[in-house]
Amino acid sequence: MTHTRFAFIKAQWHAGVVDRALEGFCEIIPAAQVDVFDVPGAFEMPLLARDLAASGKYEAVAAAAFVVDGGIYRHDFVAQAVVDGLMRAALDTGVPVLSVSLTPHNYQETEHHDAIFRAHFVEKGREAARAALGIITTRTQVKAAA
Repeated sequence: MTHTRFAFIKAQWHAGVVDRALEGFCEIIPAAQVDVFDVPGAFEMPLLARDLAASGKYEAVAAAAFVVDGGIYRHDFVAQAVVDGLMRAALDTGVPVLSVSLTPHNYQETEHHDAIFRAHFVEKGREAARAALGIITTRTQVKAAA
């Protein structure tokens, strides 16, 4: 599967946490097969995910963000819009789009919480890579059986 390409989108809000998802992803899928794209925040991910999926260059697209309660807006609405947009991108293009977007209920910007979520994002990146490989394999089997 060395010819297979993957796109990985990272929101830059809380980049110190979010970037760890890419590390986990590349533990499963070699970095040489992954094109990385940065966006300002989570809300910008679905549009880019759709464009990348529609390009025909990628077998799957993963998108990572950390949507936290900043006290100004309802972060859960943003998170829901992002996940809905990522799903729509997948359904509209027929290319798997995987979410590594987390919305903690009780996040505090402390070293303790950041350490917990940095470690968690590594694991979520691994899970997204496994999911990408799994859905590609299953879809290939379904197409071959048709």
